[in-house]
Amino acid sequence: MSLIVLSAGGTGGHLFPAQALAGELVRRGCDIVVMTDSRFANYATHFPRARIETVPSSPFNAITAPFKIAAGIAIAFAKLLRLKPDAVIGFGGYPSVPVMLAAILARLPTAVIEQNAVVGRANRLVMNKVKLVAAAFPIARFAPTDRSKIVLTGNPLRAEVEALWAAPYNVPEAGGPLRLLVFGGSQGARALSKIVPAALTRLPHDMKMRLSVVQQCRPEDIEEVREIYRNAEIRAELQTFYSDLPKRMAETHLVIARSGAGTVAELMAIGRPAILVPLPGALDDNQTPNADILARGNAGWRVAERELSPDSLAQMLIKIFADPLELARRATTAHGLATANAAGKLADMVQSLTARAA
Repeated sequence: MSLIVLSAGGTGGHLFPAQALAGELVRRGCDIVVMTDSRFANYATHFPRARIETVPSSPFNAITAPFKIAAGIAIAFAKLLRLKPDAVIGFGGYPSVPVMLAAILARLPTAVIEQNAVVGRANRLVMNKVKLVAAAFPIARFAPTDRSKIVLTGNPLRAEVEALWAAPYNVPEAGGPLRLLVFGGSQGARALSKIVPAALTRLPHDMKMRLSVVQQCRPEDIEEVREIYRNAEIRAELQTFYSDLPKRMAETHLVIARSGAGTVAELMAIGRPAILVPLPGALDDNQTPNADILARGNAGWRVAERELSPDSLAQMLIKIFADPLELARRATTAHGLATANAAGKLADMVQSLTARAA
C-alpha cells in the first residue's frame, strides 16, 4: 500500500484540490498524510482518512521567515525519513515550501500542482527540482524550464461540484426571473459590494422587477447592501458565506465574481457564463490569466476593476440579458473548456511517480 504525503496551504484554493486528490487516492488504496503548518488542523475533518503532521512555516514577507522556513525544512526532513513516503505532492501556498524542499533534499519522488494559469511563488521555488508539474490550466507565465515535465490535468473538484457537472442551463424566459449570483471568494469582495448594487439600481424598472439576486458580502458591508436592494425593490438574498455555492451557481443565469482558480474551474465544470473581475492586488496578477481563459473562449467577460463602474456594469447587464440565447451559448462554451476527471488524472500522475521509483 502506497503512502502519499500531501502538503497544502490553508485556503480553499489549495484545500479543495488536495481534498479531491486525497479522496481519489484513498479509493485506490493509498494511505494519506497531510503535512503543513498548524493552521491546517482546523481543516482536519476535510481529510477523515488522513494523518495530519504539522511543520513550521511562515509567509515570505515576514521578518522571521528565513528562520521558520529553515526550522520547517529540518522538521519536515526528519518526518519524511521516518514516514518513508512513496511520493510527496505540493499544492502551493507558503506552508508547502518547507515540506517540498525537505522532500527534494531527501530525494523522494515529488510533484507540485498549480491551480492558476500563473505559477505561484511557492511552486516557483521548487518546480525546477520536482519530477512533475501538474497544471490546472495551460501555464501563461513562469513555467518550469523543462516544459516536458508539465502534465495538464485540470483542477480537481470537490464532490459538490462534480455532482453538478454540466448541469442544465435554464435559459431566461421573456418576462421571467433573471437570476444573478455575486461573490468574491471566501471572504467576499468589498468592490463588488459597492459596484454591483449601485449598478442594479440603474437598470430599467422592468428589469429590476425581474431580478433575483444572491450575493455574498463581507460582514461589514451586508447591511448597507441590503438597504440598497430594499430601497430599489430588488429581490435579494444576502449572506456572508454560502456553504452551497456550487448549487447556487447551477441555479443562476449569470455570475459576477473574482477569478480565482477554483472559481474558474467550477464555472467550467458546471457550465455558467460569468463577468469576472480579477482581484487587482493578487500576487503577480494571477487572476487575470484565469479570467482570460473564459473571456478569450467567448464563455464569459473579463473586466478590470479600475474599468468597472456602476454605469458601465449596468449597461453591460442590459446588453447581456437582452440576448438570453447568447447567455445559453456561453454556458455551453464554458463547460466545453472544462477538463473531466481531474482528480483521476492527478491520481494517475501520482501513481506514475511511485511506479518510477519502484
